[in-house]
Amino acid sequence: MPKVKTNRVKYPEGWELIEPTLRELQAKMREAENDPHDGKRKCEGLWPIFKIAHQKSRYIFDLYHRRNEISKELYEFCLDQGYADRNLIAKWKKPGYERLCCLRCMQPRDHNFQTTCICRVPQHLREEKAIECVHCGCRGCASGD
Repeated sequence: MPKVKTNRVKYPEGWELIEPTLRELQAKMREAENDPHDGKRKCEGLWPIFKIAHQKSRYIFDLYHRRNEISKELYEFCLDQGYADRNLIAKWKKPGYERLCCLRCMQPRDHNFQTTCICRVPQHLREEKAIECVHCGCRGCASGD
């Protein structure tokens, strides 16, 4: 007889401390996904989703790497379950990418002239001061700002 698979996830110790915040961010994410896009540009409809995904990843990153309030087991569990973006967090650990907003902003194939996004340019080097990224709506995530 085959084994019966269940969806029961075993939560590591310390989960009850971060669960309320993650549930709240998940509710905001659902609300942003269901929000009507009337009167907005095509790209602007995804900006709130990118912002909330960034918040969730930054929350887990700060708890583990900056404040040391959660265990490695809980941190790995959050990454494996999709509560945070593993690739974005890996970039935050590298110098020069501490404030990176999303991974699309640093990929040259997504931009004109095969360079990075305008939000990656420090503000004192920009010609125009008020610029928003087309991909995520970021106004500046260069570490030198």
